[in-house]
Amino acid sequence: MNEQNETWFGFRRVDAAEKTELVRGVFSSVAGRYDLMNDLMSGGIHRLWKGAMIDWLNPRNGQRFLDVGGGTGDIAFRIHERAPETEITVCDLTPEMLSVGRDRAIDRGVLSGIDWVSGNAEALPVSEMQFDAYTIAFCLRNVGDQAKALREAYRSLRPGGRFLCLEFSHVAVPAIAKLYDVYSFKVLPWLGQHVAQDRDSYQYLVESIRRFPTQDNLAGMITEAGFRHVSYRNLSAGIAALHSGWRI
Repeated sequence: MNEQNETWFGFRRVDAAEKTELVRGVFSSVAGRYDLMNDLMSGGIHRLWKGAMIDWLNPRNGQRFLDVGGGTGDIAFRIHERAPETEITVCDLTPEMLSVGRDRAIDRGVLSGIDWVSGNAEALPVSEMQFDAYTIAFCLRNVGDQAKALREAYRSLRPGGRFLCLEFSHVAVPAIAKLYDVYSFKVLPWLGQHVAQDRDSYQYLVESIRRFPTQDNLAGMITEAGFRHVSYRNLSAGIAALHSGWRI
């Protein structure tokens, strides 16, 4: 295995191409229980975090949005509710996740305005400078080559376009960090096994959070991809963070 092509799958070193298939397997497994998974991992607070993401995004009618890794539609539906006269493309690696999203759209009566596309964040199936905003929520840490995905985000945006990433991050308060470690490594895998019948996927997801760059390091990566006015906001003491950047 070429070290230059290696990346992390949880705490295990793997080839970047292998990680893509491993991640696809994880989310194929949890697609039908994805909302439950996020509830378990965040104690339900992910709903508030996503609300904060949409508030900071401030979508407006007439804009075009690309939501990457959002197969079940959570972010797309929130954008649509806030600004129904928009065009939203949801791009996800896993067909099973997209299937859940399409079914949810039908159940909600959302029959237009959202396109569902299968694709890899590292090689987006979209034209250059096509979108006004790029969103990615709880997905970037699962990408094999995160720097490449950030460059693809930049490529997809028009000048003046907005990049916004919501991701589990690194707790900034030591006392909370200790409790969070216990919850993450002891409680979550147990819940995954007994509630979702999938301990291994939850174990990977916990490990993937710990391998993800710190808030400052991710801000540096976003800047290196070409974005300007990069900033971030910690949510719930850094359990999650919102990162923002602009294509100038």
